[in-house]
Amino acid sequence: MPLVARPGIADCPLYVPGSHEVDGIAEPVVLSANENPLGPSDKAVAAYQAAATQLHRYPEGGAVELRDAIGKRFGLSPDQITCGAGSDEILTFLTRIFAGPGDEVLYSQHGFLMYPINAKQVGAIPVQAPESNLRTDVQAVLDSINEKTKIVFIANPNNPTGSYLTTEEMRTLVEGIPENVLLVLDSAYAEYVELNDYSDGSQFVDQYPNVVMTRTFSKIFGLAAVRLGWCYASPQVTDLLNRLRGPFNTTAPSQAAGVAAMEDLAHTDTARAHNNLWLPKLTNELEKLGAIVPPSVGNFLLAGFGEADTTQAAYEYMHKNGVITRMMGGYGLPEYIRITIGTEKENNLLLDVLSNFKG
Repeated sequence: MPLVARPGIADCPLYVPGSHEVDGIAEPVVLSANENPLGPSDKAVAAYQAAATQLHRYPEGGAVELRDAIGKRFGLSPDQITCGAGSDEILTFLTRIFAGPGDEVLYSQHGFLMYPINAKQVGAIPVQAPESNLRTDVQAVLDSINEKTKIVFIANPNNPTGSYLTTEEMRTLVEGIPENVLLVLDSAYAEYVELNDYSDGSQFVDQYPNVVMTRTFSKIFGLAAVRLGWCYASPQVTDLLNRLRGPFNTTAPSQAAGVAAMEDLAHTDTARAHNNLWLPKLTNELEKLGAIVPPSVGNFLLAGFGEADTTQAAYEYMHKNGVITRMMGGYGLPEYIRITIGTEKENNLLLDVLSNFKG
């Protein structure tokens, strides 16, 4: 009798990451994965390299120093922080803990693709709540909850739309979700947002035991390669996460780099300032070229060029000329390309190539 996988695994779609290569071009411009174009902190790189001399030693299993550094940076209790191999691992753990065959996992219509993938991996049913004008519709989310709903995933800001929920909208959502349903606030891009009406969600974790906030080192901290993320959760959820995760799920070099990144405030400030300069500038220039660019508060934006075929042609033209962006058909947005904010040189090259495409 052949091996049989658990329900959902064999037919689970594969997550396809953003491309980093173009045939025939040695150094393409990579604007497909929302990475920090300025790179990591020099202090984080030095800490990572220093840790390489001790590769024969197991890492500290509880990431104690890293959790302390995170807690100090954001004013959170280290005892309620769990670290993982990217926030993706945390999202996977939470899905495995709280959902299973026949359960429903709810997420906003154009939410991160890992939410439905994780749901299917445990045999749960992914359910989309419709959005309004590329924004999470709080009432639609609440209306979509039923007795089968076990988890609600909300990215804020959302990837790939770049839109966000205000603190009061988030409060309405938190207060409306039943206490037996886990609400996961995915705040991967929180460090880029400096608006008075925005909350990263940590305040709701302190008030509601069924709320979890996840974060990552892959974006503003520029450490995507080391795979490091974390979450802030109630003591109960934290205990469950620690029972599920592997004893050494984050490496010693990644922990060292993470600690240094947490302490290098100047690097974060520089990255945010660069994004604050180029996000509106690139938006304006793309609109001059006839693109439709919805408002974004992340380190990326959507650009639409009319019909899906025209947008696909723009994508292929950019790719052929060494500028890698990402089509959004997998997110139900075939008429849009997602573009990461790059360096000044990369942004200008992007605009030059698109200008040539438009003729």
